[in-house]
Amino acid sequence: MNGTRIAAVGHYQPAKVLTNEDLAGMVDTSDEWITSRVGIRTRHIAGPDEPVDELAAHAAAKALAAAGLTPGDIDLVLVATSTAIDRSPNMAARVAARLGIPSPAAMDVNVVCAGFTHALATADHTVRAGAATRALVIGADKMSEVTDWSDRTTCVLVGDGAGAAVVEAADEPGIGPVLWGSVPEMGNAVRIEGTPPRFAQEGQSVYRWATTQLPPIARKACEKAGLTPADLAGVVLHQANLRIIEPLAEKIGAVNAVVARDVVQSGNTSAASIPLAFSKLVEQGAVRTGDPVLLFGFGGNLSYAGQVVRCP
Repeated sequence: MNGTRIAAVGHYQPAKVLTNEDLAGMVDTSDEWITSRVGIRTRHIAGPDEPVDELAAHAAAKALAAAGLTPGDIDLVLVATSTAIDRSPNMAARVAARLGIPSPAAMDVNVVCAGFTHALATADHTVRAGAATRALVIGADKMSEVTDWSDRTTCVLVGDGAGAAVVEAADEPGIGPVLWGSVPEMGNAVRIEGTPPRFAQEGQSVYRWATTQLPPIARKACEKAGLTPADLAGVVLHQANLRIIEPLAEKIGAVNAVVARDVVQSGNTSAASIPLAFSKLVEQGAVRTGDPVLLFGFGGNLSYAGQVVRCP
């Protein structure tokens, strides 16, 4: 085998929907204030009895079903998350237990909003190296659990959810080379810290970095896949803020691509945002089997990771 591919995707969101009007009854804000600044209209919020691993397991089960596989076909589970409150067992082990996956390698990846694309690259490398046969790669976060709901600058942003992909060996490369890195000296611009842990960020710093520094990096990810941005059928950026997504997508130059804007309905779901938005594009038929799509995560740690994948 010369590469790997995404065999199938799946996603899951909690049933409870929190609207901008609901938030206006909780903090000093309004629908106009939120939509004009971040473009978000609704977000899904998990209940106290819906832990991160449950969200992840639902999405993973859908991806497995779409791939026509059973839990026994998986030997690597990677969960990208930054909202695992417990240190052990990790989310990957808990997801494996929920799904009945026998004796997999099970690891969590904490690169916050860029976690899924980091985990996807890790699965690609692992399968191509022969250390695993099939991997479940999941992005799942319960941001509502680390949010100060009295802080209008952050509580309007977040949502909960999960997205998953099945990665397996392929004759032709279906997952392009990853381009990843970070700006450690600016890592404090996005934080989940303290006791209890709380999400905070320096919004203007993140906006300037994302819209000025990331476009050439994203274009280089296309180059590593042997494509130009104009060749892309889809662009799925981290769903942070519509005011970041739209100018970043424009500066990348993907003039023929469908640009995911799931942030409008789902808010910022951190590591879940890319697989969640990608799965929805596939489900809706907005991108077709074999289409090249750029997945590009960025945010916490001021880390980034992107690769071009072929749609399942």
